[in-house]
Amino acid sequence: MKIYQLGHITDKKAALKALNVESGGVGIMAKKMELLHFFIKDLKTPAANILKQDALSIGAELAVPSGVILCEKPTYDCILIETRKHMEILSKKELAQPFGLKTVAMELKKFLSIKTYPTQIMGVLNANDDSFFAGSRFKSADAIIHINTMIESGASIIDLGAVSSRPGADEVNAEEELARIKPICDIIQSEKLYEKAVFSVDTYTPDVAEYALNSGFTLINDITGASNDEIIKLAVKHEAKLCIMHMKGTPKTMQKDPTYNDVMVEVSDFFEARISKCEALGLRRENIILDVGIGFGKTLEHNLTLIKNMAHFKVFGCEVLVGASRKSMIHKIIPATTEERLPGTLAIHLKAVENGASIVRCHDVAEHQQALSVLRAVL
Repeated sequence: MKIYQLGHITDKKAALKALNVESGGVGIMAKKMELLHFFIKDLKTPAANILKQDALSIGAELAVPSGVILCEKPTYDCILIETRKHMEILSKKELAQPFGLKTVAMELKKFLSIKTYPTQIMGVLNANDDSFFAGSRFKSADAIIHINTMIESGASIIDLGAVSSRPGADEVNAEEELARIKPICDIIQSEKLYEKAVFSVDTYTPDVAEYALNSGFTLINDITGASNDEIIKLAVKHEAKLCIMHMKGTPKTMQKDPTYNDVMVEVSDFFEARISKCEALGLRRENIILDVGIGFGKTLEHNLTLIKNMAHFKVFGCEVLVGASRKSMIHKIIPATTEERLPGTLAIHLKAVENGASIVRCHDVAEHQQALSVLRAVL
């Protein structure tokens, strides 16, 4: 007999079936193989003590600070450690408990029906002269060549923008933005390139968005997070998807000492509010994409926290986009120029995909296609 430790098993049901486990037991055992961790903020002290005992009674655990048992404070932060099977039990059991545990149960239940989406690559194309990475800037003729290259390399989405959103960038008026993007939109429409890939317009300007949508585009990538109702209405009118990004401040001001009480809570609350707003205006949830906005009003620690915990944002039932391509957070971890940041980009994006992101927005499509293919093989 020999024993060896297994690494992370992504497809647990497939692993059990390969072992010829009895079919009725596959689903039951798969739920026991996944260890989940939930951070619960400001849980009432009596609730923490009840949940601790309920968790222990079924083999789960609630990690609590030392003062909980003595009720030294009215609320505490806790970490719930459980399998999927435990979560099913607790999401029912806590419905009957007081001190806010019914809300805990209802929140846990949301994580039992997480949707999964196939991983897609979104290639970046900038029709301007001031985006932070020069390799993404193209004029009309060269832009079409680059679009075809990205599609052939594995991009299923092309994101076209005419305004730089780098930290400190100046605003551009609607007329100038449209003038920059119009020639490329016209060629995309005339050559029917939208039949080869999904085209996304990176804008928060309604006139620009509408021109692109009339040119065969089917996605609006809005860095202001659907702050303008007109953008939402355009997505509804054209039956297009809308990417809602979180940003604190504006590109001009966003990196001037961004602060959060809890970045996960604030970004999550932001998405909840914006999704509700979109749905109220007629946009279906399945047509909403969420982007946590890496580098948009966030410190390095904020960015790392969002990447490490990206799985949380799947609870909204939307596709989750990650876009850290060649960004300065890499330089803050290890000094590197923009041109030298591809390895760091790949590391961040692969971890984000492993943690739940399904759309990767990047400048280097071929390299990401290879990296993601290898990741799928090893997982």
